[in-house]
Amino acid sequence: MHYLYIITILLLIFSFIVDRSKTIKAVKIFLKRFTGIIPAFLLMLLFTSVVLFIFPSNVIVNYLGSGGQLRGVIFAALLGSITLVPGFIAFPLCGILLDNGATYTTLSAFTTTLMMVGVLTYPVEQKYFGTKVTIMRNSLSFCIALIVALITGIFFGEIF
Repeated sequence: MHYLYIITILLLIFSFIVDRSKTIKAVKIFLKRFTGIIPAFLLMLLFTSVVLFIFPSNVIVNYLGSGGQLRGVIFAALLGSITLVPGFIAFPLCGILLDNGATYTTLSAFTTTLMMVGVLTYPVEQKYFGTKVTIMRNSLSFCIALIVALITGIFFGEIF
């Protein structure tokens, strides 16, 4: 990841050398937009912390790893929809859940909704895309996630 920072800094320096005024103008635009999005981003981080506090990992393992398949898939899809976790944390978490008894179908529902549905990102999306587009995108993403989970379950022999 550090190499991306280095490349970005080098390209910024190169841009500054080539056209100082355009680079300064671009940096000012970036700073204005960045400071505009920080409050919404901090709000998302706050909500994520609260959700992860309410649903500790042992509770998640309990609900995803035991009980009926349908209950686990629905819970996983809902939990994935309201949680904001980066992929580099989500996929090892799924490995732990798999080791503790969660099914591939359940994990598919969880990770797909986690990456595609954004209940916590709703305020930011609504601000930039509007209410109608945000609701439509999240609803469609949730349905697609359930279809992906169903296909995963069929593929791994957990359904039918």
